[in-house]
Amino acid sequence: MIKNIKYIVALTLLLTLSGCKIYNFTGTGQIDAKTFQVNYFINNAELVEPGIDLTFTRRLQDLIQNQTNLSLTNSGGELVYEGEIVDYRIAPMTATADQRAAQNRLSITVLLRFSNRKKEDDSFEKRYSFFYDFSGNQLPTGATLREGLDVIFERITQDIFNDTLAKW
Repeated sequence: MIKNIKYIVALTLLLTLSGCKIYNFTGTGQIDAKTFQVNYFINNAELVEPGIDLTFTRRLQDLIQNQTNLSLTNSGGELVYEGEIVDYRIAPMTATADQRAAQNRLSITVLLRFSNRKKEDDSFEKRYSFFYDFSGNQLPTGATLREGLDVIFERITQDIFNDTLAKW
């Protein structure tokens, strides 16, 4: 009788643990694909900040490589990320008494076209946008621009990752 209970407990434990393989610590669940490709995101915004297109493309590649076991490829990827930067805008958010900007906002919008060649139903097109607020006394150059791009691109790439791989 005790021997049977040990087998039942062992079998229950085995079935319980085997059911947990869908989740992993990166939150990506099960991915059928083995490769991904991130095509160059062209900057088609009216206001062009040189270099942000390459920076965004590399940030997206790095995020996927660091959080999955997928292999980056230049062509023929099972998961394909492509699109463009469609908006880059700097606008005043608040004003001082003498009509100067007390705070400015840098906003960037990216249009993503995601293709899953293993599961066509998962393919979609969507816009992602985020912003960074900075003092009206600062110019959106140098360290201020780098910090703004870090904040914006971290959020947009994570949102893309969540929608395409984590399914959150």
